[in-house]
Parts: sequence; C-alpha cells; structure tokens
Amino acid sequence: MDDLEQAILLASDSPAAASASPAVREEALAFCARARDESPPSSLLRLCLSGLASSPHAHVHFWCLQSLHDALIRRRIALPDDLALLRSSLLSLASASNAASPPFLRNKLAQLVALLVRLDYPHVYPSYFLDLLPPSPPQPGPTDMFARVLISLDDDLLSQDYPRNADETADACRVKDAMRAQCVPQIARHWHDAAATLGAVDPPTAAVALDAARRCISWIDVALVANDVFVPLLFDIALSPASAAPLAAAAVGCLSAVAAKRMDARAKVALLRSLLSAQQGLGSPDSGLKMASLVTTYAVEALACYRKLGPSDSDGAAALEMLEEVLPAVFSAAESCYEEDVDSGSVLEFLAGYVSTMKAPSEKQLGHLGRILEVVRQQMTYDPVYRGHLDVLDKIGKEEEDMMSEQRKDLVALFRNICRVAPAATQQFIKGLIVSALQSAEATVEDVEVTLTLLYRLGEAVSEEEIRTGSGLLGELVPMLLSARFSCHSHRLVALVYLETVTRYIKFMQENVQYVPHLLAAFLDERGIHHQNSHVSRRAGYLFMKAVKLLKAKLVPYLDTILQSLEDVLGQFTSMDWANKEAKLSSSEDGSQIFEAVGLLIGIEEVSPEKQVQCLTALLHPLCHQIESLVVGAKAQGLEESSPRVTSLLQIVVALNMVTKGFNERLVMVTRPTIGVMLKKTLDVVLQLLVSFPNVRSLRSKVISFLHRMIEILGISVLPCIPIALRQLLVHNEAKDMVDFLVLLNQIICKFNSSASGILEDVFPTIASRLSVILSQDAFSTGPAGNTEEMRELQDLQRTLYTFLHGMVTHDLSTILLAPTCRQYLETIMQLLLFTSCSHKDILLRKACVQIFVKLIKDWCTTSKADDKLPGFRVFMIEKFATGCCLHSVLERSFDLRDANTLVVFGEIVMAQKVMYERFGEDFIVNFVAKALPEAHCPPELAEQYYQKIQGNDIKAFRSFYQSLIEKIRQQQNGSLVFR
Repeated sequence: MDDLEQAILLASDSPAAASASPAVREEALAFCARARDESPPSSLLRLCLSGLASSPHAHVHFWCLQSLHDALIRRRIALPDDLALLRSSLLSLASASNAASPPFLRNKLAQLVALLVRLDYPHVYPSYFLDLLPPSPPQPGPTDMFARVLISLDDDLLSQDYPRNADETADACRVKDAMRAQCVPQIARHWHDAAATLGAVDPPTAAVALDAARRCISWIDVALVANDVFVPLLFDIALSPASAAPLAAAAVGCLSAVAAKRMDARAKVALLRSLLSAQQGLGSPDSGLKMASLVTTYAVEALACYRKLGPSDSDGAAALEMLEEVLPAVFSAAESCYEEDVDSGSVLEFLAGYVSTMKAPSEKQLGHLGRILEVVRQQMTYDPVYRGHLDVLDKIGKEEEDMMSEQRKDLVALFRNICRVAPAATQQFIKGLIVSALQSAEATVEDVEVTLTLLYRLGEAVSEEEIRTGSGLLGELVPMLLSARFSCHSHRLVALVYLETVTRYIKFMQENVQYVPHLLAAFLDERGIHHQNSHVSRRAGYLFMKAVKLLKAKLVPYLDTILQSLEDVLGQFTSMDWANKEAKLSSSEDGSQIFEAVGLLIGIEEVSPEKQVQCLTALLHPLCHQIESLVVGAKAQGLEESSPRVTSLLQIVVALNMVTKGFNERLVMVTRPTIGVMLKKTLDVVLQLLVSFPNVRSLRSKVISFLHRMIEILGISVLPCIPIALRQLLVHNEAKDMVDFLVLLNQIICKFNSSASGILEDVFPTIASRLSVILSQDAFSTGPAGNTEEMRELQDLQRTLYTFLHGMVTHDLSTILLAPTCRQYLETIMQLLLFTSCSHKDILLRKACVQIFVKLIKDWCTTSKADDKLPGFRVFMIEKFATGCCLHSVLERSFDLRDANTLVVFGEIVMAQKVMYERFGEDFIVNFVAKALPEAHCPPELAEQYYQKIQGNDIKAFRSFYQSLIEKIRQQQNGSLVFR
C-alpha cells in the first residue's frame, strides 16, 4: 500500500505532486491505473479498505472510494462475501463519519453507499437506513452523513427531475416502497429533531438535513411533515432573524415542497388552509421577501385548485380567498425578482394565470392588477449600469438590449392581458407614469424608457378605432405624448421609443387634426429628425415617411413649414461622408426616406400645380446640378468604384428615386404634365451616368432602379430614352448584370406591350448570343460544384431568362424571334426550352417553358402547314416536344404526381397536347399515338382510348384519363425504361 499511496499522492494535486516532474507524474498515473484496473476484485477491495483505514491522506481516501465506486458500477465486485465486507466497512465509516472531514470525501462516501442501496436494498440487506439513522439526540457528523446519503440517492436514482431508463425507474420504485414500509416515519422524526436541535448550534448540518427532507417530501406521506409539530418549526426557522441564510432557505424549501405535493384538489385546499393557519402572516410583504418561493408556490397551487373546482364550489371559492390573501406577499416576491432565490419565470407564470381568470374585475382585483402592472414595469426597466452602453450601442449595450427584448416577451404578453381585462385601470396607470416623468426633472432614462414602452404596448392592445377617436384616456395621453419633452430625451433609448410610440398613435390625428402641428414638431425638431444621434435622426426620417403616407392631405397646409425644416437635412444627405463607418446604417434607415416623405407630400393632388412645380424645382435642380458637376469632374480625373464621387452619385440617385415615389402616371402625364416634363429631364441627367461610366457596377444598379421607377410613372414618353440606356447596360455585362437587364426588359414588355417591339428587336440578338454561351445545357453542374456562388448566379439568370421569354410570348411579341437578325438564335433557344421543359429540377420552370411552347404554337402555326410562320417548327414540336416532354418526362418516377406543383405542370402538358392536336391534327396523332405510345409499351387499347379522348371537348376528363394512362404504363414498365 505504501507504493500505491505514494503514487496516488504524486498523481493528484497534493503538495508532493507539485515538486514532481511530468515524467514522474505520468508514471504515477499509470501505476494507479494498473492497480485499479488489473488487480483482482477481492484484492482491490481489500487494498482500498486498507487505504481508507490506515492512510492519513484525504487524496488516498478519495482514490480508494472512487475505485470502489467504479468497480461496483462495472460489477467487478460481485462475490457475496466481498459485497458483505464492503457493506459493513462502508456503514461503519458512514456511522463514524466526522463532520470535520472534507466535504468531497463525505459526498463520495455517500455516493458509494447510495449505490449499494440501489443494488441490494431491501432484498439483500434490509437494514441500511436503520443502521445509518443517527441516534437521538442527533449529532452533527452522523446527521450530515445520513443527509448526504439521502441526497446522493435522490440525485442518482429517486428524483424524477432527471430522465431515467426502465431499470432505474424500477429500482427507484423498489427503494421507495421499501422505505415507506420500513423507516420513513423514523427518518421524518430525525429531520425534525435535527432541525430543532442543531439549528442553533450547527446550522449547516441542520440545513443539509432539511434539504434531504425537501427532496423526499414529494414521495412520502405528507402528514409526516405537514403537521402541527414540524410546520411551525419550519416557519420559525424561515422567519427568525437569527437563522442562518442557508438554513432559512432549506426550511422554505421544505414548506414549498409541502405546498407543491401532488394530491386531489380538495385535499390540497385543506393542506393549504393548514399552512395558512400555521402562519397567519403568510400573506404579508415580509413573508414575500423571506419566503418568496413558498408564497409563489402556494399561490400557484391555490390558483390550480380554484381553476379545477370552479368559483361555485365551496372549496374552489376558499382556494381563491386563500390565493388573494397571499397576493401581497407574491407581489413583494415579484418585485424582488432580482434576488437569486426568486424564480421570476414562476412568478410571471402565476401572475399571467391569475389575470386570465378575471372577467369583470372587482375593486379589490383592480387593486391587485395595479400591483401587477407595477411588477411588469419594474421587470421591464433597464439596469442603470448599462445606460452609457445603450446610448452608444456598443457590444455590451447591444447584448443588454437583446437580452431585455427577450426578457420582455412574457411581460408584454401579461401586460396585454391586463389591458384586455382592465383597460381603464391600465390607461390610468400609464397616465400616472407619464405625469410623474414629465413633472420630475430627475426622471431617469430607464424610467422614461419603460413608461413610453408601456404606452407603445398599450397602442398594440387597443383597436385602431379607439386610437382614432381617443377612447378612454387616450384623448389625454396622446396630446401629453406629442408635447412631451423629457429631461433625458437626448438618450438614444428614450428618443427611439418616443418616436415609435408617436408613430403608433398617428391615426389619432386623423380625427384630431388640431394636433398635427404637435406631431410635426415631434418629428422635425431635436426630438426627431434633428436629434443629435444619427441613428435616431434617420429612424425619425423613416417613421416620418410612414406618417406622411397615413395623413397625406392633412399635411398640405404645413408643406412650407415641413420643407423649410428639412432643408438642411436634405442637403446633408447627398454631401455626407458615406465612407465613414458611423454613417453606414441599414438600407431601411439610411436617411433617404426623408426624400420619399417630401415626394409624397409634393405629389398630393390637393397641392396646387404651381406649388408642386415650385417645390419640385427646388428639390430636383440642386440634385441634377450636383450630378452634372460630379460627372464633369469624374471625366477629367477618372472614376473608381470605391471613390467618394461614386458614393455621392449613388446617394443623389437614391434621393431622386425616393422623391419620385410620391408621383403616379396619371398625375404626371395627365393632370400635371409639367411635372412629367421635369421628371423626364431628370431622367436624361441620370442616364448620363450610364453613358459616361458604364463599367461602375454599383452606379449602374442604382440607375436601373431609377429607370424602373421612371418607366412606371412616365409611361410611353420614356420610350425614346430606353434604347440608349439598354445599349450602355449591355457593356461588360456578366451573369448577375444580365439578370438586372432582363428584369428591366420584362418591365418594359409588361408596360408597353407591342410598342416595345422595336426596342426588343434591337437588343435581342445581343442577349441571345451571350446567353446561348452562358446558359448552355452542360453549364450547370449537378455535383458539389453546383452549389457555388457563380452557379447560383447562373441559375438565377436562367430563371430570369425564362420569365423574360414568357413575358415576350404572352404580350404578343413572339414575332421578334422570327426577325432576320434574331432567327439564327432560334435553334439554341428551342433546344434550351426543350431541355428545361423535359428535365429541369425546378418544376415551376418546366411549367413556364411548356406555356411558352403552347403560346408559340398558337402564334406561329395554323391548321395548315403552308401558313406556318417558321418552317420546321411543327416537326420539332411533334417529334421532340410531344414525345420528350409530354410522354417521356412524365413517365419518369421523379415526376411525382402526388406533388401539387407537379400536377400543375401536368395540367399544362395536357393542355399542350390538346393545342398540338388542334393545330397539327393527324400529323400529331400519327407520331404520338402510332409511334411514341407503342415505343413506351402502351397497350394498343389504351392508345386507342387516348385517340378518342383527345378529340373530346372535356379537358378535365382528358387530363384524368392521361394521368391514369401514365400510371398504367409506369406499372407495366416497372422502372425498366430510361428515355434520356
């Protein structure tokens, strides 16, 4: 043993190991492992028992206990004599345990004894607990050891808080049943005696004894604890100022376990009544502070009884009375939820449940709801420690904001429920908060923020009609909000929530136009767009734009005031240093929304034509002049993608684009044509950027966006500008650029129909020549390489191309494909469409291609071959499309007829066959019925039925028949044919 003892000390963190070399420690570890794993079980047992008896070192004792535990778990120690020796030795050690020995040794010994209990209690050795139960009066050492055994047994076997397998569950039931039958009453008396005797002289030991009791209450007879002797003792310990904190917490834990004991509702009511009788002051705020978990558990259980029994039942009514008696303590506990021993989640869950039981609250309940609202307010309030971080929104501030956002979810749900059951009381509560915040020069950022947040959430809980009419106290609250200027308004948090809350109540101004000037001031002064914080300022611009959309004509009388107030901000936007990190924000809050708001205001028809022209001129001329100046300078010095000039140009084009959102085609082309002329001149200026700098990709993207907008509102008058723009956009055009180009063309097609034919005929050859190379059939990898960014761009381009072609044929522009300059690309286009319609993995693209073919048949073919517009197209459709797409592709197992999108494509394929039969007649029948179907092993009788069905007028019946035909052919083939 001496060699092993030395090795254990060297392998552990003992003082002897500190001076040893790594090599020596490695050798010691290996020696210990061999002793543990290679020694015969009986030898290992005796070796470890010898070490426990003779060594003075705690590290050696721990190694011996751990080795015995491992051997027992692996069933290496299995002989009856060995087990009996181990049992007697461990029980002797436990009984003689000294409370002064290290806790880690006592815990390990307890764990080992608990494992023995699991293995052979009561069938092998029924006296474990009787042997371990300390004699009266309890002494610290044995009491502590006994409690640790029970705690280990609970952790490792008995507790239902952890998942257990079937064997563990069976063992737990066996141990519990035996203990209940043999020794639980004696153990309960011991807990009482330990708490009473050791509470003053050895509080830690008394606390661990009560912790063991708490763990067992859920499965023992509750009367052994819930009685006239034990409960008063627990209350005395919990409430006594002299009790050590761990001991008081253990007593509260026992009382909470008693209250939570599962039983019949009526029995639970009686139990709760007995607890209330034992401690008359259970509902006092002091009890809430000292026994938070108990009062919360008590309230939860009383509420559950009330819900189960109902208000008409006497016990149910009694449960509600007891619940309301302890509510002051619950509120006190809830308001101290920052304390570690208070489970805020349980408190909130109870409060939410309590509020949900209310229908028409009484005066008493309204008082309770006021306290709950105060709890909500407190728990939604930020910690002042993070004030600075939240203002600059650094990493710490962002983390705190995210955490509070998550924490507030349940609180907001509770607040909404209170708004539902007591709207007047809720509004009165919020009014009190606002008045207090406005009157106090020392109102903190946190208090003002949570007040405004609650007012915002109130706006979510009431209807739009209530906001419009100022129902209840809203008629007072909204004007107070609009005129509010808090001492801490400069803080980011306060300013943002203020603006969001103002926006929430904008509809109030629809019925109360006298408050519109107050609303405008809130957005336009230092509380909003002119706030010192750029994040706040730009958010204010975005929210102001939303306000303009909603109020529109009601703002016309204030147009001059608004424009004068925004003059400096509009100028700053296009002159800002956007390369500065501080200036970069999300696209939804980059400040450009102010231009949209101004455009919306100017574009209101209630504004006179003269005023519109005046305002628009003042807005557009400086921006256009800036573009012209920047273009001249850039031509002289060159223009790089990342240069400040590009950034400035981008912002100017964005601003112009935003302004035009306030206008529509009817206004600028019919009722106010002068505005149309102004916008057309602006477009000419913007298109200079494409002519001068076609290779600056970011600039090209913004110009395309502006061109989209001009096409929408200028209509046919913009057509002369388009060819120049399109030619420039085709310079150095890559796959992702071609997507933008085709989307623009598609808009032109949809907007102008046949009027765009000349434009399309001009650019189509260039488009076709480029795309025929980019989108060749073998350009798309199906392996891992198919998931690259480049491949995704190609796939996006392919989808956009089919949308473009679909737009062409559905807007009567298919003749462009037959033009002399375009006809040379027809073969490539047809093959691409055929390949996609037959085998593309995107089923919706297949649908689009089938629809394109159907429209081409209708446009280019008649019932007479001589009148076909494209020679050879009829043969291509009969021999390639009909056979490949309409038959072979649908026979493949990958064509899943149970999928909804696939069935839509199938319907298009059926329609294509009808159209081909109508236009191609017997030529189609000869190839499809006499040749293609037999080659697919279609029975002759089914082919004959197909011929009969396709001649009918009932498309639904034909579709149903063709689906059954495909399914029958599939069954016959049994997957043996592969067509492509």
